[in-house]
Amino acid sequence: MATLSAVPKRFKLIFFVPPSGLPACKAAIFAAGAGRYPGPGNYTECCWATTGTAQFRPGDTANPNIGTVGALEEVQEVRFETLCVGEETIRNAVAALKKQV
Repeated sequence: MATLSAVPKRFKLIFFVPPSGLPACKAAIFAAGAGRYPGPGNYTECCWATTGTAQFRPGDTANPNIGTVGALEEVQEVRFETLCVGEETIRNAVAALKKQV
């Protein structure tokens, strides 16, 4: 019987990305080991994605990539969620994701 310390920790990685950037982000994190569900069947590339509208207003000292200072902006974004089993996997997935920015 396995002890609790022998069971790898599970983490949920959640991020928001423009729809055009999603394929590259998915490829990067899946290559890093994210989205794998251990057990019977050994599922890979498991995720949840949903599209929504993000809203923000850049402040006076902002240097926005999208929109203009003081103006309310709405953009389409994808909320993406996936499972990472083990601390090394979550670290590798986050590092891979940061390279996509």
